[in-house]
Amino acid sequence: MTAEVTGTTGGQAPGTQPEGRHRPAAAIAVTGADRQYADLVSGLNQRYTAAPEAIRLATSTEQVVGVVQEAVRRGKRLSVRSSGHCYEDFVYHPDVQIILDMSGMRNISYDPRLNAIAIESGATNLQAYQTTYPRWGVVAPTGFCYSVAMGGHVSGGAWGPLCRTHGLVVDHLYAVEVVVVDAAGRARAVVATREEDDPHRDLWWAHTGGGGGNFGVVTRYWFRSPGASGRDPRGLLPRPPAELLVNAVSWPWAELGRADFHRLAQNYAEWHVANSSPDSPQRALISQLVLNHRSAGQIGMVALVDASVPDAEQILSDYLKQLGDGVGVAPGAMTAAMGELPALPRFAQARRLPWLHAVRMLGTTNSVLNDPTLRAEYKSSYMRAAFPDGHLEALYRHLTRDDLSNPNLNVLLTSYGGRINAVDPAATAAPHRGAAFKMLWQAFWNDPADDDRYIGWARDCYREVYADTGGVPVPGDVTDGCYVNYPDIDLGDPRFNTSSVPWHDLYYKENYPRLQQVKKRWDPRNVFRHAQSVTLPDA
Repeated sequence: MTAEVTGTTGGQAPGTQPEGRHRPAAAIAVTGADRQYADLVSGLNQRYTAAPEAIRLATSTEQVVGVVQEAVRRGKRLSVRSSGHCYEDFVYHPDVQIILDMSGMRNISYDPRLNAIAIESGATNLQAYQTTYPRWGVVAPTGFCYSVAMGGHVSGGAWGPLCRTHGLVVDHLYAVEVVVVDAAGRARAVVATREEDDPHRDLWWAHTGGGGGNFGVVTRYWFRSPGASGRDPRGLLPRPPAELLVNAVSWPWAELGRADFHRLAQNYAEWHVANSSPDSPQRALISQLVLNHRSAGQIGMVALVDASVPDAEQILSDYLKQLGDGVGVAPGAMTAAMGELPALPRFAQARRLPWLHAVRMLGTTNSVLNDPTLRAEYKSSYMRAAFPDGHLEALYRHLTRDDLSNPNLNVLLTSYGGRINAVDPAATAAPHRGAAFKMLWQAFWNDPADDDRYIGWARDCYREVYADTGGVPVPGDVTDGCYVNYPDIDLGDPRFNTSSVPWHDLYYKENYPRLQQVKKRWDPRNVFRHAQSVTLPDA
């Protein structure tokens, strides 16, 4: 199925316009003359602030088409905001003249035309969960962070707490509506599906991991799992477990030596490598190990297990046993917030929680990520194998540095694999289908005077961990590149990436040339661009 529209799809069939309908109002414009302007020119990371001529707040596809057409006609640099979570300055860049704000497009509904659940790009993870689950008992398996919106999240591949049992969210993406600009400069909305006979299928494929800000403006996604049958929305997407078994523990830095640290991190890696196959019985478990800087006082770990599997308690018990094997320090309660996780002292002994309760608790109760003065630096990698000794030594060295003291410096290890790895790397634009776990470097602070100190910490740690491969996690037997939804401008800087592998191959691997062809077809004027956008093949 395929369709094009120049206005809304709304509740109408694509390409139709209700008889007698008045022309819709234009998207609201906020300029420097408006008091709310200062609140709309930056996102989560306060390192980046823009000074656009206007922020345009859209509430419909027609309005998005209008804003994009205006930007093209006037030759204005455009960027797009869904929820403001981009880790770099791709949205809030000094050169941007119009910011198209999609946060008002939050509708979630069952669409009988496409027999799929439609979610507009401004809807957040929590809004999606709190709509689809109570209403139909199903979810698109999106991310942990409650306030991340669908727009950029889904287009970058999107993983979350159900990824090991149900794969990435893009593995359930049926269709996408995108406002694109053709070679003549005409803006229009296109609906592209995964149907093999859809002439627009390449545009759908590009949004299954090709990253945001590359091809057009996503206005909505439609979700239906492959193989789902019938027309009842209760059967179109995965059903999350009714309950989760939740456990949170920590290890005190004061008692951890180098050997204990090495053993703990390696145990995490080895368990995930051994249990990363698509059919592993242990795919019911997902966990995050937060390797905090020593000034935090603790290293923490949160594990979630599908409590509906018959051996849920045993899976957790075996996991904890392996995690602590050879570590000379017993775990205790996790009494401090860590990275994206809240303090969870009540969960030192595993407890059962209803699924939505657990998701809300883990996603919304961390004061660090809800701080509007937050400044941050991030880096990422995928891991296919256990840590080489050099990786562990570099991590230990930088997490125990005594020339800085910030409890909000950490390296987060997160479960991957399972059903993610059942999909061919070329079937979607998300190519990292052999990883066992992933890593995220996070540095959080508030004072601009500390920028160089904490950015430098992240850069130094990352570069030394991957010193043997040019300072970056080159795809190979051990590492497998980087996650595009954790963008890192340093990957394209020869001062920090001394490998022969360009930034786009770290994100997209062998899929990049195909993404360039999609770019050529759907954005031949390069309207949608940023510092790491997909380039035209002849650029």
